[in-house]
Amino acid sequence: MSKQLATQPPVNPVTLGKMGAAYGIRGWLKVFSSTEDADSIFDYQPWFIQRAGKWQQIELESWKHHNQDIIIKVKGIDDRDAAAQLTNCEILVDSTQLPKLEEGDYYWKDLMGCKVVTVDGYEMGKVIDLMETGSNDVLVVQANLKDAFGVKERLIPFLDEQVIKKVDLTTGTIEVDWDPGF
Repeated sequence: MSKQLATQPPVNPVTLGKMGAAYGIRGWLKVFSSTEDADSIFDYQPWFIQRAGKWQQIELESWKHHNQDIIIKVKGIDDRDAAAQLTNCEILVDSTQLPKLEEGDYYWKDLMGCKVVTVDGYEMGKVIDLMETGSNDVLVVQANLKDAFGVKERLIPFLDEQVIKKVDLTTGTIEVDWDPGF
């Protein structure tokens, strides 16, 4: 089932993946999906890329698995040289195409930039990245410039209720039970 919207450039773009190297001589490209299930990237159409500051819609002709990779065929791209021009382009869709999440679930994009504060009120910094580990996700928090503990960056496990006490996306605040000196 495709979540099809109008073919206008995304107002609130979100990156779902990236186009890789050209594959073969007939215009196929490798694709790196950032979606939880790699094949889910194809549920969100149309795709857009930005080249030279301009939006360009990408229309897929076909896609398939090849060994451990996913490869795509873009309409109008019929040779290796044309495909190579799309290498490293991010695949973007409008964030309104993403499904609504249940209470307590968050998209990483929504956590980026949130202020992280301890339950005691100490401001630890802002979320600049997230990492996926085998057991749980980890917040990468850039410490404030004059951090009392001299820390530049903190890694805080995203363990709901245990470490993460409250996420308030309206105020952009994440409350954590975490030692600021750690």
